[in-house]
Amino acid sequence: MKKPAKSLPDTNTIVRYLIGDNASLHARSKAFFDKVKNGSEKAIILESVIAECVYVLTKIYKVPKEQSAGSLIDILHYKGIANDDQRELIHALTLFSDSNVDIVDCILAAKTLNSGDHLFSFDEELNKLLRRV
Repeated sequence: MKKPAKSLPDTNTIVRYLIGDNASLHARSKAFFDKVKNGSEKAIILESVIAECVYVLTKIYKVPKEQSAGSLIDILHYKGIANDDQRELIHALTLFSDSNVDIVDCILAAKTLNSGDHLFSFDEELNKLLRRV
């Protein structure tokens, strides 16, 4: 039996949903995310999309990083989110919100902490973050 298909929303879909700067695209993305929120639609948000969303929201739209991270965390808590790495991404966004480390390094930190693997990095801020958490 074939598993039901999941949607993979891209950065533009998520940003239109959160920013609402284009009424037509916002309405379409809101209809999609309403279904994800109630679980009638399943979606996977790739970590690369999370990273790009953070970049677009904070650098292009000047949304404070705490607000950007909080909005993405809210989406990751929707009932229809089917990510295997959901907890790691939420942890990464929390680390990003609470530190001066970029989102890609926060994703690395969260995945390292979850797996128990060793991160090999010359980035002192990232290494400090790992020692703190």
